[in-house]
Amino acid sequence: MRWTNSKPEHKLAVIGDSISQGFQNGGIYRTDLSFPAFLNRCFEPVPDFNQPLFTAQGGIPLNLEVLLRGLADQYGDTLEWHEYIPACTHLFSTLKRIKRYWEGTPALLARNGYSFPYHNQSVWGFAMNDAWMITERTSRKFIENYKETYSIFSVLPDHAMYTTARMVLNPVLSEQFADHTMLDNINYLQQNGGIENLIVTMGHNNIIGAVTDLRFQYSEDYDLEAMPSERNYTVYRPEHFELEYRKLAERVSRVGAQRVITQTIPYVTIPPVTRGVNEDLSRPKRGYFDYYTRFWVWDNDFDPDRHPHLTKDEAIRLDQLVDIYNKIIRDVSREYGWIVVPLNRYVNAIARRRHGGTTYLPYPEDFKEALKRNPATEHLVDGGGEPTLSTNYLRIDEETGKVRKGGIFSLDGIHPGTIGYGLIAHVYYKTMKEHGVEFDKPLDWDYIIKNDTLVTHPPYLLVELRKVLRLLSLGRQERILRIGGNILQQLMSLFSKPARPVKETKRLRDSRL
Repeated sequence: MRWTNSKPEHKLAVIGDSISQGFQNGGIYRTDLSFPAFLNRCFEPVPDFNQPLFTAQGGIPLNLEVLLRGLADQYGDTLEWHEYIPACTHLFSTLKRIKRYWEGTPALLARNGYSFPYHNQSVWGFAMNDAWMITERTSRKFIENYKETYSIFSVLPDHAMYTTARMVLNPVLSEQFADHTMLDNINYLQQNGGIENLIVTMGHNNIIGAVTDLRFQYSEDYDLEAMPSERNYTVYRPEHFELEYRKLAERVSRVGAQRVITQTIPYVTIPPVTRGVNEDLSRPKRGYFDYYTRFWVWDNDFDPDRHPHLTKDEAIRLDQLVDIYNKIIRDVSREYGWIVVPLNRYVNAIARRRHGGTTYLPYPEDFKEALKRNPATEHLVDGGGEPTLSTNYLRIDEETGKVRKGGIFSLDGIHPGTIGYGLIAHVYYKTMKEHGVEFDKPLDWDYIIKNDTLVTHPPYLLVELRKVLRLLSLGRQERILRIGGNILQQLMSLFSKPARPVKETKRLRDSRL
């Protein structure tokens, strides 16, 4: 790592994926609610921390919270059975509008007048090798050669990840940055002012596909050089993970940022994107379930012969692989002098469901006080002064309309909500401070909690969670009426494989040469 004596101009920069971009509820929407943005607010004066804007149409590829609020505006706080089919029609009309916007004229997506790369170079769906493989030009060529499809069974933007990549890697869609990767852009910032703190959060997408696709398939050698659309793995072999992480570390080290901060990867079996089911339908207080299926499949409905699932042995193996990955991250980081944020240890410690309702690490005191100060969240602190938030899927109390379970993860089941990102920022803040980073202010928990509208003002429709999830996943009755495909399934497919198969990927890759 190259250290500089002069004071860097750029206080904070990021190379990352959905976690550092602030992805939640099925899409990237408000990047100002990402954990790096929360950290940046702790410096005084608040330095520039530029990020792309995705607020149009509620975000890309979709925003489940905004979608449910739109349904509530149309049909009220409850959804009667006779409104079910009209609600589906309204839903697909909304999704069609969103799809047409994000697949419309590229010029509309350009951020005119912005001539510098963003400080936050994060793109959801990116695996480690995408940091040096994907450019705005390759993304554009893919979109041009594989036109979007319009079908009642394909309601989400076809090229959502590539559209996002274009907006992050080349904001004005100019020729100057057309062939820049996120690493190239970070190097540009280093050469034009210098970077004091560089956060690197990659590796999640090298294993997350196992729980979003419910398929355990190891990577092969060709996956390391393949474009995203050519890959078929859901889990990286440990030797592949080490090889790619070392490549990433070497490239990041050549940038020469003053300080590099990375993190361990949380267990992918913790988020409520999967629903644990036992053969006898029991709910054990701790340990692993016999099966892990979709979060919208209820225990009594689950059929291992019909529903996709992971087995207990596969879930255990996934956790073991994460442990191996994290040892690689710690070992390589030690070699390069990086700071490692123990995110996996913290997320595991607050996973009540995994530990029989117990948390093993305390929540920050200022977070507890902020919860108690906010009338919309004061009920989430128990008599002993401890928060009752959990890693369960969000549940709403019928009488009060307030959150009674969950609150850390968003509605897509895999990404944190705003409070969840605040807790990630807390672990980063604490670790960075221990390693000499001088923050001027504490995290603004009042601001973070106020902006978590899913927790402070949840859509009342979520009281009938089973009915809502059935609407979004389209049960058998709705499929008979042929009004569309499973929205939630399409979303999971985007997370596990963000592009359709491509025959001409080699030509697109060669276009960079």
